[in-house]
Amino acid sequence: MMTVKEKLHIECKQFLDSRFLAVVNRIETIQDSLQSETKSSAGDKHETGRAMLQLEREKAGNQLKDIQYQQDTFSRVNILLKSPVICLGSLVKTNVTTYFISISVGKIVVDDKAYFAISPRSPIGSILLGKTIGDKFVFNGLHQQVIDVV
Repeated sequence: MMTVKEKLHIECKQFLDSRFLAVVNRIETIQDSLQSETKSSAGDKHETGRAMLQLEREKAGNQLKDIQYQQDTFSRVNILLKSPVICLGSLVKTNVTTYFISISVGKIVVDDKAYFAISPRSPIGSILLGKTIGDKFVFNGLHQQVIDVV
């Protein structure tokens, strides 16, 4: 039987893979559109269209870089690591919610329970890193306490 961390890890991997494929497909579509653009009698319209496609390609390229950074971070998540100190790969239960320190996915429901997959670079992730059971902190006005670290 899979642990919660294993299930969360799989969900995060699927999220990343899905985002990666969507952006790669978008880049390919833009490339195809750029290559199929033909010079028409409306030269200004053609140039404007090409410029817009190039801006979209640049935006998609930046999204791809972000996904590749997330993939790199995710590749370092060790769900077997057992540390009393919160680090990448920790499952952190507070009196408010439960966080999985990995990549920014947001809410994931596993076995009818909500978890929040967060990046260690996110505001809440950076607060949690280095904390241990019993530590208290405030995030978005909510007073929280670390109850468990798995």
